[in-house]
Amino acid sequence: MSVEATVERVLRLLALLQRRPSWTATELAAELGVTDRSVRRDVERLRAVGYPVHATAGVGGGYQLGAGTRLPPLLLDDEEAIATAVSLRLASGGTVAGAGDAALRALAKLDQVMPPRLRAEVRAVHGATETLVAGIEIDAELLVTLARACRDAVRVRFRYSSRGSEDRERTVEPVRMVATNRRWYLMAWDLDRDDWRTFRLDRMREVTATTWRFRPREHPDPVAYVQRSVSAAPYRYLAKVRLRASAEEVRDLVPPQVGRVEEDRDGWCLLVAGGDQLEWLAVHVARLGYEAEILEPPELREAAARLAERVAAMAGEPQTPTARLPGAD
Repeated sequence: MSVEATVERVLRLLALLQRRPSWTATELAAELGVTDRSVRRDVERLRAVGYPVHATAGVGGGYQLGAGTRLPPLLLDDEEAIATAVSLRLASGGTVAGAGDAALRALAKLDQVMPPRLRAEVRAVHGATETLVAGIEIDAELLVTLARACRDAVRVRFRYSSRGSEDRERTVEPVRMVATNRRWYLMAWDLDRDDWRTFRLDRMREVTATTWRFRPREHPDPVAYVQRSVSAAPYRYLAKVRLRASAEEVRDLVPPQVGRVEEDRDGWCLLVAGGDQLEWLAVHVARLGYEAEILEPPELREAAARLAERVAAMAGEPQTPTARLPGAD
């Protein structure tokens, strides 16, 4: 068999190992049209160039592609290559510190080896897309530390500055990180308060993963919990407003980090949003363009009335000064 045929078969073997977690030698031999002995030789060839292929014997055993000491080359099909390239393009302007440069380097490597037909599709997507990132930059090492703590169920200790207060040391049992288009949050069990809490990553300092493992608790849905937390607290006012529209229509206009939208009865929905200024809350509700009923707080109704008076005054006819005859007193 020629060297080219052997290389092609080894690459096909690598693609199979990447497709699913485990294969038996018999299954791989059938897919490749070779003997079990040829499969074993090809596995050794992959190991020689850095791919950690693990083998387990006995019933249920087989070959599995594992993690090694370095990242070997990956085989991507057309859809995976396009998705990866587009994701790297978006990551190059993201909110993770250092990720932008790394994403550009990876994108340049991928673009260099990508077939012209795929490169054209990726560039078409790039040419038709603009990104607007106004978030707070987060250190990549912090993300990795918290991600591992969530995965391994180990407690995390850090200093945290709440709004308007000094740094305090906190110890938590982390569950999940949630990213909005502006900020990153950690949902965790706060051992000091004995309750669930949401922490902003940009306010965390001296983050350390301990060696103390914890037993995972039953927890709320992280996305829904973070949305409720960031849309309501710690604002001075919490507004509840009924809107004559479907929840889906209003969600298209209100980002999840700004307000929570729930279905209500008779073609109405409920908007819950926080704010520090009643006038701004009234403006944002009015800008949605739907018939609205303010449920609470009562002060918001008063602010809306003042806003309506000012808008009505601006929309009124301008007063023209009365013309005076020459020489008149």
